Amino acid sequence: MNNSFNLRRMTELAIFVTIILVMKITGLSSIPVGPLVMTFTMVPIAIGAMLLGPAEGAALGFAYGLTSLSDAITGTSAMTGFFFQISPIHTIILCVGMRTLVGFLTGYIFKVLRKIDSKKIWCYYVGGLLAPMLNTVLFMGYIVLFFYKTEFVQNLVTKLGAVNPIMFVILLVGLQGMVEWFTGCLVGGTVAKAVAHAVKRDVEVAC
Repeated sequence: MNNSFNLRRMTELAIFVTIILVMKITGLSSIPVGPLVMTFTMVPIAIGAMLLGPAEGAALGFAYGLTSLSDAITGTSAMTGFFFQISPIHTIILCVGMRTLVGFLTGYIFKVLRKIDSKKIWCYYVGGLLAPMLNTVLFMGYIVLFFYKTEFVQNLVTKLGAVNPIMFVILLVGLQGMVEWFTGCLVGGTVAKAVAHAVKRDVEVAC
């Protein structure tokens, strides 16, 4: 029984990883917005983390992080490409480490929220919101901590007219972040809730 359960979990995880990779290859995962990229990959990561659990959420975040790191190494992303030239280690942590943490925290916090939400309704929408919100906070937070003084970031600070790091993040992320959060909450929450109820995953994941 356990072997069958684990095989199913691995299969489901592989499906979500494939979705992330297909979104990346087809260009459906992101829309360039200035120096940043509006990403919708947090939607499948949120859904996977809620349906499968924190460990699987971390694996999905790791998979997405590798695609982000690839953009940094190849220079596809101007910002992370610049960061990689300055510090490959910090860029790996930024692209891969932070996304892995996003997936894990989304799954873990959702498990707590699901126990509080007796009717299993609002916890899915909060879980869908968590992934893009955590991605913004952790990704931009790491940039502020380790890359804020770099020429690339300081040029953006001057261009945006930001007077401090917090204002810089707000001005840079702006509407883009709101769209990502809304999409994650609505789409991620709705899909995860529908699938969980259809396959009675609430009881299973809680084990």
